[in-house]
Amino acid sequence: MWHDSVLGTIGNTPLVRINNIGPDLPCTVLGKVEFFNPGGSVKDRIGRRLIEDAEERGAIEPGGTIIEGTSGNTGAGLAITAIAKGYRCIFTTTDKQSQEKVDVLRGLGAEVLVCPTNVEPDDPRSYYSVARRLSEEIPNSIYLNQYDNPSNAQAHYDTTGPELWAQTEGQITHFVAGAGTGGTISGTARYLKEQDEDVQIIGVDPCGSVFHKYFHEGVFDEDEIYPYFTEGVGEDILPENMDFDVVDDFVEVEDKPAMQMTRRLAREEGLFIGQSCGMAMAGALQWIDAHRDTLSPDDVVVVLLPDSGFRYLSKTYNDDWMQNHGFLEKKPDVTADEVLQRRTTTNVIDAHPEDALGDVIETMTAEGISQMPVLDDNGEVVGSVTETRILNHLIESPESREAPVRRIMGTPFPVVPASLHLEHLSAYLEQDAGAVLVDHGDEYSVLTKSDLISALANVGPSNGAGAS
Repeated sequence: MWHDSVLGTIGNTPLVRINNIGPDLPCTVLGKVEFFNPGGSVKDRIGRRLIEDAEERGAIEPGGTIIEGTSGNTGAGLAITAIAKGYRCIFTTTDKQSQEKVDVLRGLGAEVLVCPTNVEPDDPRSYYSVARRLSEEIPNSIYLNQYDNPSNAQAHYDTTGPELWAQTEGQITHFVAGAGTGGTISGTARYLKEQDEDVQIIGVDPCGSVFHKYFHEGVFDEDEIYPYFTEGVGEDILPENMDFDVVDDFVEVEDKPAMQMTRRLAREEGLFIGQSCGMAMAGALQWIDAHRDTLSPDDVVVVLLPDSGFRYLSKTYNDDWMQNHGFLEKKPDVTADEVLQRRTTTNVIDAHPEDALGDVIETMTAEGISQMPVLDDNGEVVGSVTETRILNHLIESPESREAPVRRIMGTPFPVVPASLHLEHLSAYLEQDAGAVLVDHGDEYSVLTKSDLISALANVGPSNGAGAS
């Protein structure tokens, strides 16, 4: 069996149980993993629906142009459908979005215009305004307007909601999702509440967006709107697709826990997902913790995970970006020389290739060391000996205490400059004996894993190696 086009592969994404995030959860938590869609996100569902409904209304003719303002994922969903149906695409987006998202859209053949983020929605430079203007100027084009187009929420009423009900065999008790256009949470919620009015719907909003305060206080507070880093979720407008009547609660999550949860889901659950997924899961766990006394093992909480981590390689999955924005503690800026300065002695104790093995054993025992470099008459590093290597040799040849070290020595320890930094130093220490020779120019020092561990245990803000 095959599909007539890529459009046949949209939907029916899997539910995956969350096993390691949030120990001692009082209920079952499942992730609805939407990166299994062909365009890598939940927005593939509305991409197809928005275009096909426009065709049915006669709003676009063959060969026309699809225009939309998008944070990236809706554009990809629209582009896939447009390719299958022969339309041109022009997308407006903001300078806040990751370069990967822009590259995906262009890779799918779309034209992309990047607009400023920090302008009012009705500013002629905003990505909303630019999209509307283009639709007025370009013949046979349509601005699909995912924010107010009812086909958005209807797509989730027809697909996401029924999938969740069927996949959980009607056992779903809570649905948690972020809100941007409002279509995903509203359409899914309407379907689920028609099946069981007791299903609880929890929205998750990034701090800086309007939804949380509007839900709880009925106030659109412009003073609460401010820039945030989490992409593809939250709004500075109230889209018509956002139906607060079907939502039971809203929680808000700051950027830092959203970004950190995104990475945790990848490392602890094997779910390589995007920023809004981490935000949704962080919000879900926050809500679960606050309502722990009312939840039971029979409750099934489904968290919608909208997209893939491949959209955020230059951001959430980039240590430098995370550190620069305060979302990840910086690695201690420690050099090999600084590690050596934290111990009582830096002098190297070495062996000569012709030294008797028995003498080397006595030296290692007296000095309390487990490895030694082997240097020749010219001071060149020609090998190494370790207690493990010596022990194995003596087990096989107990009589070899008088044998010269050269017969059993191993390869030389790596030689590194005193200025080598931690991230590179630790990689050397993972090799073989777990030791390196630090080159000071006129002499060497042996540096081991235990030296590094001891130094890091005492790193503090005073030496510039603390968290930022």
